[in-house]
Amino acid sequence: MPVIEVQHLHKTYGEKVAVDDVSFTVERGEIFGIVGPNGAGKTTTVECVEGLRVPDAGTCSVLGLDSRRDRAELRQRVGVQLQESRLPDRLRVGEALELYSSFYRKPADPERLLGLLGLTDQRATPYNKLSGGRQQRLSIALALVGSPEVAVLDELTTGLDPQARRDTWDLVEAVRAEGVTVVLVTHFMEEAERLCDRIAVIDAGRVAAVDTPAGLVRRIGAEQRIRFRPSAPVDLGELSGLPDVLEVERHGSQLVVTGRGAALQTVTSFLARRQVIAGDLRVDQAGLDDAFVALTGKKMG
Repeated sequence: MPVIEVQHLHKTYGEKVAVDDVSFTVERGEIFGIVGPNGAGKTTTVECVEGLRVPDAGTCSVLGLDSRRDRAELRQRVGVQLQESRLPDRLRVGEALELYSSFYRKPADPERLLGLLGLTDQRATPYNKLSGGRQQRLSIALALVGSPEVAVLDELTTGLDPQARRDTWDLVEAVRAEGVTVVLVTHFMEEAERLCDRIAVIDAGRVAAVDTPAGLVRRIGAEQRIRFRPSAPVDLGELSGLPDVLEVERHGSQLVVTGRGAALQTVTSFLARRQVIAGDLRVDQAGLDDAFVALTGKKMG
């Protein structure tokens, strides 16, 4: 039985359709990503799942609970990190955890959470003195303080510098290692590709696809470009005739081979048999960004 099951979800605000017939499931123990541009309906979708909004149609089941009927029980078992949240400037880290832990029947050990998230030394630090990265760490801690079975993290790393973003990714993986199922809402394709087991691509309120990151890339039948400088002359005709090779071009001393499937292995084996070294070898291949463009016709950003 899926941990989360969303069926035919629909939500409008006046004339605007925010969520239009969205369906997906989330399995226990996975990091499930919901990706799409700003305004795609991602946050509205998860707010319906969390019980924070009432959908106009459709159903959301979380841990066997109905998101509308069982909201009180759901809040005891689902941790939420909202897209936009701010604590009082003078509230200290330790005080925030103590306050939030009082809302739950079975709160986690605040000291253990501080240690897990690297905030032990910040226990007495006021919220407004924390860096952006540490504020996000505290946000995760508050989402976990109720010992949830599911954690929903919405636009977790927006506004963080690259190092703080990567540190936060490590924390998300640590949360999953604790046995928590994670729903990650993001518009950063690199983040989704790094963390998620499966991804729902949402655009204009509809699900364009649900698959693994690699599966989404495979769907577009993407080509790869292999660039290198051969240490000795290479017969371009022979290279062009290799399996999975579509085109070979020469750019000065560099060769560019366009291929698909096992083209990289085919080309490198061909060169090795002829004792040719591929200098400055670089492979450009499609990623999640390319899959998103192919699925939606839009660029992220």
